[in-house]
Amino acid sequence: MPDDTLPSALNNCTAIVLAGGQSRRMGRDKASLPFADSTLLHTVIQQLQPWFSHILLSVRQPIPACDYPQISDTTPHAGPLAALVDALAHVETSWAFVTACDMPFVNPALISALAKRRSSQQAVIADIDGHWQPFAAFYAKNSLPILHNALQSGEHSLTSALRRLNPACVSAKDLRDADPALRSFIDIDTPDDWLRHHIPAASPTQDTTS
Repeated sequence: MPDDTLPSALNNCTAIVLAGGQSRRMGRDKASLPFADSTLLHTVIQQLQPWFSHILLSVRQPIPACDYPQISDTTPHAGPLAALVDALAHVETSWAFVTACDMPFVNPALISALAKRRSSQQAVIADIDGHWQPFAAFYAKNSLPILHNALQSGEHSLTSALRRLNPACVSAKDLRDADPALRSFIDIDTPDDWLRHHIPAASPTQDTTS
């Protein structure tokens, strides 16, 4: 069950995990990478489970043996903005917390710190030394028309589309009490990242499923 560090308003919030990327820099599917005692995707899901009653996966194609609702990309390889637009269209709550399957260190205190900044803005994001963080971020359901219009106008960068929302930006300084090393924003993007952060079990360059 959620503890007191998280606001009860998260009961009306869906966690979206983007898991449909092409994983070019990793060289194999990141979602299925061994991580801890599971896979990278399931590690992320396990961290979100206690805090969100709704979890939705955005995928390139359905993932077998997964009990969570999955939304397949309507336009494959179109990037995270298109994936988020597809996922938000299926969200039935007023807010969504959006993260990616390669971000296994998002912690509850940081989620709470960002959640408390929600108000009239259509997104709440971290601003780390001038760099907006589009993941481990909150998006209002009513941001969907603006994001959809950005996509339809030819925009493919989620960070660029965010500027149309005039988001609430939370500085690194204001987040360090919740996450002193800002580990929540670490992403496992390359084999070196995987080796640095994972208890070694198998090389991520060896795809045993092929």
